[in-house]
Amino acid sequence: MAISQIISLFLLHLLLPLASISLSQSSHQLICEVGTGNGGSIGGTSPLPASLSKLLIKGGTVVNAHRQERADVYVEDGIIVAVKPNIKVGDEVTVLDATGRYVMPGGIDPHTHLDAEFMGTVAVDDFFSGQAAALAGGTTMHIDFVHPVNGSLMSGFEAYEKKASKSCMDYGFHMVIRHWDESVSKEMEIMVKEKGINSFKFFMAYKGTFMVDDAVLLRGMKRCKSLGALAMVHAENGDAVFEGQKRMIERGITGPEGHALSRPPMLEAEATGRAIRLASFVNTPLYVVHVMSIDAMEEIAKARKTGQKVIGEPVVSGLVLDDSKLWDPDFITAAKYVMSPPIRESGHNKALQAALSTGVLQLVGTDHCTFNSSQKAFGIDDFRKIPNGVNGIEERMHLVWDTMVESGQISVTDFVRITSTECARIFNIYPRKGAILVGSDADIIIFNPNSSFEINPRSHHSRTNTNVYEGRKGKGKVEVTISRGRIVWKDDELKVAPGSGKYIPMPPFGFLFDGIEKIDAKLVSSFKAPVHRFKSDV
Repeated sequence: MAISQIISLFLLHLLLPLASISLSQSSHQLICEVGTGNGGSIGGTSPLPASLSKLLIKGGTVVNAHRQERADVYVEDGIIVAVKPNIKVGDEVTVLDATGRYVMPGGIDPHTHLDAEFMGTVAVDDFFSGQAAALAGGTTMHIDFVHPVNGSLMSGFEAYEKKASKSCMDYGFHMVIRHWDESVSKEMEIMVKEKGINSFKFFMAYKGTFMVDDAVLLRGMKRCKSLGALAMVHAENGDAVFEGQKRMIERGITGPEGHALSRPPMLEAEATGRAIRLASFVNTPLYVVHVMSIDAMEEIAKARKTGQKVIGEPVVSGLVLDDSKLWDPDFITAAKYVMSPPIRESGHNKALQAALSTGVLQLVGTDHCTFNSSQKAFGIDDFRKIPNGVNGIEERMHLVWDTMVESGQISVTDFVRITSTECARIFNIYPRKGAILVGSDADIIIFNPNSSFEINPRSHHSRTNTNVYEGRKGKGKVEVTISRGRIVWKDDELKVAPGSGKYIPMPPFGFLFDGIEKIDAKLVSSFKAPVHRFKSDV
């Protein structure tokens, strides 16, 4: 590296924290200013009206996961009350013309990390800025991950309640399990029965911090099964990754490319297969987050062919990007692509798209966890110190449409399924969420398939100063986003208020648990045991 480059990077490392603070503050202010039209407020000086207006969406094509139809949609008090053609209303009703457009359920992102404390820093998007970005991109609910505080699940839940107090759209929680003892087991029951959490995540990677061993994973899976909660895994072999990282450093590979080289697809596949087999042994459903490789996807495909209940979640970065940018000579450019498991070389993305289109993988998340360039620069001399995470909460709906629907790989109804409905079904909140049906929450988008989008970090709504999808253009655009009956995105303007979002409890024993007891009974009957033996007098 030239001396001038070293000096430039050193200065960048020193100065960017100041720049990121300014950017973060100005980004928040920008959203506030956008939201002040027509009397609304972001900053809390005059909150949005408490009473929800009546709303009619007229002339569009309503799309659910099971069918599409020409119909109007009528909303009162944040709830859909009618879906049928030619609805007549009075002058007091706000009417939106959706002619030539699709009317769809708002997206649900199953995998986000807002205001997350990670690798010695904190993600720049909190529950306000991240959710505002989501709404601008057509996502109306997300599920975030709560981490225990000082080993306590309850303390972690309470901490995240405070973080989420500034929410501007609906959200739910998964819970992370980082160790095992009797108190964890008891608190898991409280989380499920009293706090509306029906999923628990186990990290098989990040040795020394989040990683659990197989003994904890087994105990956790058994407890999940008894509670009707879904076991989730981050599947990478953490011990082998740790060894791979040391190997890269010893060979002088300290840049972002070392991140990808230290944790190859085989390690993702090994952990995925191991988690699948342990879940089969326990006989409990399994959810594999951020499936990034052909190797891991094939493990899921094999299990599903046998009838095992395994859910595979690709994320948008793995579907549309490849790892080439990790080799960029500019550190800041390369570092922004660092996430785990890594974005893979070209070919994996196409295979994941195909798996999504054929049902091997079921829904799309983002793993949205954003850090500014100054934070990524923590690892300028050692890729192990680069905070892992990329954006996607605002871009997901557009990129999935352009990549999957415009290419002819999936239908419009499939789009609704993989971006909204399947998530609602898996986490047992359907049809309250994920549908445009009478009685469903009025979380709705109006989507123009003939419009276009272009992604630019200078115009996105996240607080991060980078964007891994920068420069991407495509077809299809969310023109209107409606959150519980309120128009929050229209004419490229946001109208959102901190504190207007709601926590959505998710009940246990979703459809994935159907038939579990029969499988248990069948297994026991196959044992032909215990064998009753006669005792000999000899």
